[in-house]
Amino acid sequence: MQADGAQETSVFAGVGRKPRRDDPVEVELSGFDDRGAAIGRVGNFRVRVARSNGGPPILPGARVAARVLRRRKDRVDAEALEVLAPSVDEVHTRCPHTAECGGCSFQELSATAQLAHKEAGARRALAAYAQALDEVTSGWSKVIPAAQPFHYRNKMDFTFCARRWRTRGEADDTPADFSLGLFARGRHDKVLDLSTCALAHVGVGDLLGAARDLAREHNLPAWDPIEHRGFLRHLVVRAPRASGLLVNLVTAADDTPGWLPFVRDLCARVPSITALVQNVTTRRATVAVGEREHVHLGTGVVEEVLLGRRFRISAGSFFQTNTHQAEVLFERLRSWIQARDGAAGGTLFDLYSGGGAIGLVLADLYDDVVGLELVGSAVEDARANARANGIVHARYFEGDVPQMVADRQALGLGEPRMVVLDPPRVGLGPKLPLHLAELGAPFLVLVSCNLNAAARDLEALQRAGYRVEQAGLVDMFPHTPHLEGLFLLARSSP
Repeated sequence: MQADGAQETSVFAGVGRKPRRDDPVEVELSGFDDRGAAIGRVGNFRVRVARSNGGPPILPGARVAARVLRRRKDRVDAEALEVLAPSVDEVHTRCPHTAECGGCSFQELSATAQLAHKEAGARRALAAYAQALDEVTSGWSKVIPAAQPFHYRNKMDFTFCARRWRTRGEADDTPADFSLGLFARGRHDKVLDLSTCALAHVGVGDLLGAARDLAREHNLPAWDPIEHRGFLRHLVVRAPRASGLLVNLVTAADDTPGWLPFVRDLCARVPSITALVQNVTTRRATVAVGEREHVHLGTGVVEEVLLGRRFRISAGSFFQTNTHQAEVLFERLRSWIQARDGAAGGTLFDLYSGGGAIGLVLADLYDDVVGLELVGSAVEDARANARANGIVHARYFEGDVPQMVADRQALGLGEPRMVVLDPPRVGLGPKLPLHLAELGAPFLVLVSCNLNAAARDLEALQRAGYRVEQAGLVDMFPHTPHLEGLFLLARSSP
């Protein structure tokens, strides 16, 4: 029987048998998939190798021994058992939590190799348009790197959890029913206590430590994602360059014994907090969004400055996560518009406008700016931001974006010269491109943090009568597989 098993393993390795669960396999890793897992090939099969929690880095260029978990057609999912030969691109990580934390995909990979693999991933995601993009924008897939690859995030969402992930070597007397940090690698039920984070602002460790200690001191229970009980659910921190911290504490109820003393003591312990809000949610889903909000410190908002514009940021509104790279992206967009259309004039539609950042940065190029956004708090922020910057020709509307575009005449919105699209990660959806075809604006801009969704959106916009004239990629999210894509489209001649 052992001889037969050895023969079957040999067959999977290159002769022809389909892989089975628990088969051993050696894989030369060549790249990443769009979720940040390392991939390689064995025979006719594409093998996706997951890093074991606490295990060594699994990086392109390495040779690993792995165990088959499952097969789906020509794709095999496997778990790494041992690194037989490390990648030449492996570097020392700054963060002590990397091996067990699910927050970073490849912090141990050199910056040069990260960009190379991101560029390759972008070309795969946009393969249907690669040739056309090469023709209109030479070097479009050359990613603009981040000048600040660490501590760049101005927003981080940390989770309270009653199921703590015990790290290797951790003392057995460590409380198992309370943790504050990020989900452990490969888990959605246990959270790893964090003492620091290489992506968040530099002082986040002090904030997490204070919140953790005070929650235990005031006997506030963490949320249990299995039993669906507890009080503390999320700590979301916004850390703009221009002001202090905004802390958003998401809870399962409005109040519980010890809650208000906890808030008071946290603000005293961390004086960099200038705004603290509480969002209350009764949902079971692990999403840091509340149904109602209470302001406990300050006005509930903080301020950021981006390309000379001032922006108010509230707990629930969208703002680009990497301020420095957002400036790089917006400057490129301005240069494209000015080169293609000069001092454009006319009306700019800013769809999925969030707090109004893109439209307000471009406002001096247009006679009128119209922002459409679903989230009410974001619309309030955008209106306040327009006033703060003295931009009187910007108007913002709350509601379903595709429907408002369809009803634009009833809303008195007129006809735009330029439409900026910065949709959620899932993309534009089926309705909006149809309404854009009817709208007939001469130019569109698509900003996307999901290039697979961008490929679908570009196909739909092409059917709507548009062609891509410019394209570019910005590394907004170092140490993760994500990129920000930017595309300028023009309406095709009839």
